[in-house]
Amino acid sequence: MAEPSTGRTTRIWRDGQFVAWDDATIHVMSHAVHYASSVFEGIRCYETPSGSAIFRAADHMRRLRDSCRIYRMPLRYDLDTLVQAAADTVNANDLRHCYLRPIVVRTGEQMGVYGVDAPVETFIIAWNWGSYLGDEALQHGVDVCVSSWRRAAPDTFPGLAKASGNYLSSQLSKMEARVNKYSEGIMLDSFGHVAEGSGENLFVVKDGVIFTASLGASILKGITRDSVMVIARDLGYEVREESIPRELLYIADEAFFSGTAAELTPIRSVDRIQVGAGKPGAITRAIQTQYMGICKGELEDRFGWLTMVQNAVTIA
Repeated sequence: MAEPSTGRTTRIWRDGQFVAWDDATIHVMSHAVHYASSVFEGIRCYETPSGSAIFRAADHMRRLRDSCRIYRMPLRYDLDTLVQAAADTVNANDLRHCYLRPIVVRTGEQMGVYGVDAPVETFIIAWNWGSYLGDEALQHGVDVCVSSWRRAAPDTFPGLAKASGNYLSSQLSKMEARVNKYSEGIMLDSFGHVAEGSGENLFVVKDGVIFTASLGASILKGITRDSVMVIARDLGYEVREESIPRELLYIADEAFFSGTAAELTPIRSVDRIQVGAGKPGAITRAIQTQYMGICKGELEDRFGWLTMVQNAVTIA
């Protein structure tokens, strides 16, 4: 099956029907354009020896539903329908592997912050996308900085919702990092504790213990983050969710990002201070090997995380 040379594909799932890529449009007066009233997910479909498989599809769609509920956006589709729609989108675009972007959007043509009466539409997009921070980063790690931009305070916006507006500060953090020749920025929470990257959760390893910020730091409750913790504990490592002081980044033995797009990316330096030996550590590698092995069907799916994509699909 041939894949496009660019990220775009050909067909997008829109409220139960497939439309051509160029027809999946919304009006400039859509509520989401003016007030960022949309929630979304990022999901990966991997090519495995048994066929294409979507990683933790139901968990992603459950979080999408939760995000809609938090923002009072009526979602017309149940979890089974959304999971099947994701599989259908892979097949409709004749793909073996891809990145999937389900997104629920307030559309319509109206002005004003109050958007409860605006129409709500659901899309699922397939995109050809490699590792977010690059294949080289997966192998050798990335150089990052602590951002001057912080995550919002817990009573500012709901961090558990994966909402588009939440990523405005992430954009600033990412741009700041790139201007200063770093791959990524690490954001602190409103109290000055370590939170997460601009689009990734964060783990720090010290003396054999794995630390990650608690949900109280306004981080996203990442699906990959949860996968990392499950794998780590299964391998016998201690994992602690707690407040992380900034200086722990500078004395860590290992550190890494996790996320659907970034997968599991090691960190080799923070603010030009080398992390550990300046290369991916043994614990990072062990978890990364297990994670990628399960995703790609090279290891047993012992946690039941893969949804196999069926070969047949009826395209509306």
